[in-house]
Amino acid sequence: MTINHTGNRLENLWDDTEAASMSESEKLLYRSNLLGSDKRVTNYGGGNTSAKVTETDPLTGEPVEVLWVKGSGGDIGSIRIDGFSTLYMDKLHALKGKYRGVEHEDEMVAYLPHCTFGLNPRAASIDTPLHAYVPRKHVDHVHSDAIIAIAASVNSRELTQEIFGDEIGWLPWKKPGYELGLWLEKLARENPQMRGAVLESHGLFTWADDARDCYLTTLEIINKAAAWLERKSSGKAAFGGQKSPTLNPEERRNIAARLMPVIRGLISKDRHKVGHFDDQDAVLEFVGSAMLDDLAPLGTSCPDHFLRTKIRPLVIDFDPADPDLDAVIAGLPDAVAAYRDDYAAYYERCKHDDSPALRDPNAVVYLVPGVGMITFALDKATARISGEFYVNAINVMRGASTVSTYQGLPEQEAFDIEYWLLEEAKLQRMPKPKSLAGRVALVTGGAGGIGAATAERFLREGACVMLADIDADALTSVKTGLDAQFGADVVRTVLMNVTDEDQVIAAFDDLAVEFGGNDILVSNAGIASSAPLEETTLALWNKNMDILSTGYFLVSREAFKTFRKQDIGGAVIFVASKNGLAASPNASAYCTAKAAEIHLARCLALEGAEAGIRVNVVNPDAVLRGSRIWSGDWLDQRASTYKTDKDGLEEMYRQRSMLKRSVLPEDIAEGAYFFASDLSAKSTGNILNVDAGNVQAFTR
Repeated sequence: MTINHTGNRLENLWDDTEAASMSESEKLLYRSNLLGSDKRVTNYGGGNTSAKVTETDPLTGEPVEVLWVKGSGGDIGSIRIDGFSTLYMDKLHALKGKYRGVEHEDEMVAYLPHCTFGLNPRAASIDTPLHAYVPRKHVDHVHSDAIIAIAASVNSRELTQEIFGDEIGWLPWKKPGYELGLWLEKLARENPQMRGAVLESHGLFTWADDARDCYLTTLEIINKAAAWLERKSSGKAAFGGQKSPTLNPEERRNIAARLMPVIRGLISKDRHKVGHFDDQDAVLEFVGSAMLDDLAPLGTSCPDHFLRTKIRPLVIDFDPADPDLDAVIAGLPDAVAAYRDDYAAYYERCKHDDSPALRDPNAVVYLVPGVGMITFALDKATARISGEFYVNAINVMRGASTVSTYQGLPEQEAFDIEYWLLEEAKLQRMPKPKSLAGRVALVTGGAGGIGAATAERFLREGACVMLADIDADALTSVKTGLDAQFGADVVRTVLMNVTDEDQVIAAFDDLAVEFGGNDILVSNAGIASSAPLEETTLALWNKNMDILSTGYFLVSREAFKTFRKQDIGGAVIFVASKNGLAASPNASAYCTAKAAEIHLARCLALEGAEAGIRVNVVNPDAVLRGSRIWSGDWLDQRASTYKTDKDGLEEMYRQRSMLKRSVLPEDIAEGAYFFASDLSAKSTGNILNVDAGNVQAFTR
């Protein structure tokens, strides 16, 4: 595959009319969002922007210069005005008198809160000095792939001079911090003609005295670098050309579906991980290339890339020209163990006396020749974003290796960033994970009232959820609502008839590719029928058995297969019915199928216990709200059976319960959550009645 950058130019999106009425701080926000909206400019969460703005001091009433700069941990594409830190410039300049040298530069971060303007609670980032001390009003710092390709080349200084002449400076690699801020200030003051600087193995700084000019400068410099790379690489084979064939999309997805649960199980013994699969063209080009084995061990260069993707990826020993997937899977435990040992050795080589303890030694990025890239993290968004960062790294390696020689971050420098005490402090401030963080759930009947309520309950506790149903429109509606509440990363849907073996198997493959595996199955798909025995047709009987017994068997079987591949336990929750324990008139097919369902759960509890697979039952009764089975003939039939009408049926059910209360979908969801979570870690083979009290359904 040859390199082609045609049409890859950044467009000027600045609207003078829109910006005309903005304050300087609002222009900073506008500029930031424009830059961050394009991943060719900078990666998610990467880079930062600033403006030096004249404000009124709240104590003296006098005008003062205030630095507005992206706060710690923000993303310029989605930042809002409260995402910026604000600091007095005179106090930031006074900090120079406190600086004791590079050995003590980390202590300077503790002084930044003393410079805060306006009691702003937003913490300032480590890059604040790089913005504060550049003698211009506006500063952009971004991580464009085109620029980093130059910055990560062994002769990056010479390339920077060749491309930009004297208008863009260059600084050698230096860990972000106070000292680098002083270096950048010195470069800018001594070279007033410069409009920015390339930082080796890091990124780009640009500056101007006008917000619009700064934005346009950033675009211009990136486009100039991209055009130069295009000319230099025109007609050349990327990464030395193709070494391994690329499999077709269906084959790639099938292989990912088999690999991901096994990898997930191997790396989730301490905390559950969520997976992401990416087989875009850039990834396939790299994993099938002649230079994969040389470049992958070098790791990434830009600190933002490195922190998201770890020291290096794990390349899976898979030959798409002669695929033996069983052998590859059999070799995964040794491959993962070898990576962990290598990571632990890296830690031992590089650690300092005060280094934080060894963290998770498992890889984040897994490269599969001919197939694509798999990433794992503690949540879906991080897994996806980690993949995006590695695609950035691939783009950088492509450019650098085509026009020069790519170099990754030196090992000790990489370690000093990964185990930086300031990064450790940031990690320690992270909120405690939610109870289902990292867990993956499949909910059948997911578009109905109980299914949707259960999905929402799981999502609130940090799980990823796939909703399975036969009603495409209802699935879309439920997903739209859950996406708005929890984000699209964590919700998936699949059209699936639980009585169709092929569809069930395919759904679990989809689940594996989308999230990496499965931890929780809520078997909830259902129907209801009502007829006297002599009016019950064989077709009606079989339909109940197919959906409520065979369907539950099929989804449980596939869940068990995944659970055993992962070897990290699992939870199966059957949503059965009071009718599975208590006989009901004119509903023999339904009651018998529900009884079979409950007994199946008991059998599965016996089979799964040795593998840590728990199987439990939630028994609802008369859940009318949001339930589609109550919207058709079943409601009319039950109303007729109990000599009432539709309006009176819910009240009749409420009054017949011991507690005189209606049972809602949310009540069933709470029972399902209890059995899915570690709250019930020592419970299996149990039945939880959520029926407001029915003595006939007592299990003892």
